[in-house]
Amino acid sequence: MSALVCIKRGSYRGNRILNAKVLLVKDFQTGKKGSYITVKNTLFPNLDIEDIKIKVESKDDYTFVDGGPDSTAVVEQKESACSDDEAMNRIATRFAVLDEMSKACINGDIRAMIVSGPPGVGKSHGVEMQMEKASLFDKIAGKRDRFNIIKGAISGIGLFATLYKYSDKRNVLVFDDCDVWEDQDALNILKGALDSGKRRRISWNKDSRLLRLEDVPHQFDFNGSIIFITNLDFNDRRSKKIKAHLDALQSRCHYLDLTIDTERDKILRIKQVHRDADGGLFKEYHFQNGEGDQVLEFMFANVKRLREVSLRMGLKIADLIKISPDNWKMLAESTCMHRVGIKHE
Repeated sequence: MSALVCIKRGSYRGNRILNAKVLLVKDFQTGKKGSYITVKNTLFPNLDIEDIKIKVESKDDYTFVDGGPDSTAVVEQKESACSDDEAMNRIATRFAVLDEMSKACINGDIRAMIVSGPPGVGKSHGVEMQMEKASLFDKIAGKRDRFNIIKGAISGIGLFATLYKYSDKRNVLVFDDCDVWEDQDALNILKGALDSGKRRRISWNKDSRLLRLEDVPHQFDFNGSIIFITNLDFNDRRSKKIKAHLDALQSRCHYLDLTIDTERDKILRIKQVHRDADGGLFKEYHFQNGEGDQVLEFMFANVKRLREVSLRMGLKIADLIKISPDNWKMLAESTCMHRVGIKHE
């Protein structure tokens, strides 16, 4: 396929692309990282890549045109727009916002928040820390825990029962990468629980043995707050089947994008935590000879081969230094990195 298309809006490696005329190699496709089209690379001459995948939300983001490629495209180069320190400060600010918004949910000042970011950057840790602080005095007083963190899958009826148990004011439910996005019943229940009206009444009008066993009424008012922690980017990964539900849900929540979109951002997030944390990221390892800096240097040098660029990976490599101070790099290459020549994304 060699048709010419004009990309009205799209992105590549964190760089926004507007009004770009390029040659189409493969038409609209959807993969693990969202929807994209494959085009001839005339937009990034410094990259020695013949074909590139441009992220688009839908087929409405590009159109077939006549003529030939031109140089009128607007490419907003995200990665080169700021220094490492500026980028780390931006990321630190986003996580400070996460702390403040988590406190607001705990205090009942906001009803819901969606936190979006890649795995392994500390989304869950930040929320959990705020909850631990808020529940300290409740635990001392022997009071019932006001918070619950749910991971994994949950059904619509299971969600309804859980919402009832945490329906009081200042109760907070955290859905941490919990698979609720494809369940129509769950999405409809969540829309009701987070409605913008003064009264958030939700109902389950089907017969349910589970509700009878757990003494859950078929109708109740939900007055708590909800935090969704997800690896999904709501702006890039929307199934047509549930797009309307996700739009409705997002309109009811504060949406916090942690703006960690590229490998560079992930590495800088790790450096930012090491910079700002009391005693550094590797405090518990009691390193004496700059081993923490060696871990960061190793990750930066091998960012393209690491199985995952995350805080967890940094700690895995630190574990290997404790196991074998002299041979940790060899161990890391065997257990934390893709083999040379293996294609990965």
